[in-house]
Amino acid sequence: MPQHPPAEPGMPEDEIDTPALVLDLDAFEHNLDSMAALLAPTGAKLRAHAKTHKSPVIALQQMRRGAVGQCVQKVAEAEALAWGGVPDILVSNEVVAPRKLARLLALSGISRVAMCVDGEAGVALAEQAAGAAGRRLRLLVEIDAGAGRCGVQPGPEAVALARRIAGSPHLEFAGLQAYHGRAQHQRRPEERAASIASAVEHTRRTVEQLRQQGLDCPIVGGGGTGTFLHEASSGVFTEIQAGSYAFMDADYAANHDAPPFRQALFLLTQVMSTPRAGLVVVDAGHKAAPTDSGFPQVWQRPGLRYAGASDEHGNIAVEGGAAPKLGETLRLVPGHCDPTVDRFDWYVGVRRGRVECLWPVAARGGMA
Repeated sequence: MPQHPPAEPGMPEDEIDTPALVLDLDAFEHNLDSMAALLAPTGAKLRAHAKTHKSPVIALQQMRRGAVGQCVQKVAEAEALAWGGVPDILVSNEVVAPRKLARLLALSGISRVAMCVDGEAGVALAEQAAGAAGRRLRLLVEIDAGAGRCGVQPGPEAVALARRIAGSPHLEFAGLQAYHGRAQHQRRPEERAASIASAVEHTRRTVEQLRQQGLDCPIVGGGGTGTFLHEASSGVFTEIQAGSYAFMDADYAANHDAPPFRQALFLLTQVMSTPRAGLVVVDAGHKAAPTDSGFPQVWQRPGLRYAGASDEHGNIAVEGGAAPKLGETLRLVPGHCDPTVDRFDWYVGVRRGRVECLWPVAARGGMA
């Protein structure tokens, strides 16, 4: 069951129950506005990735700034967004379980939905489910743009799969999915540029071959927070699937020529013990702060370093400056924003030191 909200509007930030997911609203709104402004001259549209925020409240704010819809990775995320009023949703992933396909098709009564496929077997499963539901299902062919994960090979294999979809009375060919995930965190800008140049060329060639076969490609989707300007300016990609830009995190900030967005998402934690000189212990450990991209960083407190964690405890090494006092709160910058969000039921929106709003993380834990 959802946890009790950790705050109330109007209270000071340092009275929020911890650990808590805090959203700096000024920085957050700056990020949404900045992405809209950066994409406007390119002609590419934003289909923001909701696996980052898992919130129809945030999705609708992105759409008010020009996003054409949202993408998700799971059917449960699609459900939370559709029930929250989001009208256009792409599952930028493969779905093969019959029950999940039935759930996705049921959403088409309240939202425009689509999903990805990367093989004949997946197409057949989608066709069977759509036929049983009496609905047409929009499919994107996912190509391997260089990430080495899901995806059919660009070129003739992708074209053959698109033709198979277009020939079905229960399916609609909606375009290509060409996301290069590994490129997002390549640290040097020249590495990212080279990776996306290759992805763009594979995708361009596939789009042209589709057109030679009489197949329009309404959507060409991909791009992320680390590379979105490359895809958007390519003349090939029509939709950009960046998600983390809204919040940022320590991993994206570590890229050279880091994305031009402000840190907006924080993990608020409280000092619960001051056991000895050089160490304070906070109440945000592994259960609050995923470490797949490294430990979180202490925000704007030089000399403090998050040095280790157990389930419920985080060790902060005091390497300079004044040590935090017992009961003091600290902002931590997550290493990876997406799994951090998934640990919490609520966003606590803060502006200039006071709580302004609370938004539910509606799709928290939506792994199915």
